[in-house]
Amino acid sequence: VESGVRDLKSYLKSDKIVLGTEKTLTLLKTGSVEKIFLSSNCPEDVKKHIEYYAILAGTPLCYLKQPNDELGTLCKKPYPVSVLTVTQ
Repeated sequence: VESGVRDLKSYLKSDKIVLGTEKTLTLLKTGSVEKIFLSSNCPEDVKKHIEYYAILAGTPLCYLKQPNDELGTLCKKPYPVSVLTVTQ
């Protein structure tokens, strides 16, 4: 298991997880993000937006090898997840 997935599984046990691009961008702008996980097939425009704000906020990004449908399954969600955020 790659280290990103190991990290993700430990975070999933906490209540600090936020799913979705819009919520992630809002949290990034307020500076309350600890880490961001992106799926391997995260849309390019979404990835660019998040990378831009993550750099401004000094937030670490984790690029997973798993596509969004697998990330959704890891999060026990019945839908694909491209962006997953850990709040502070």
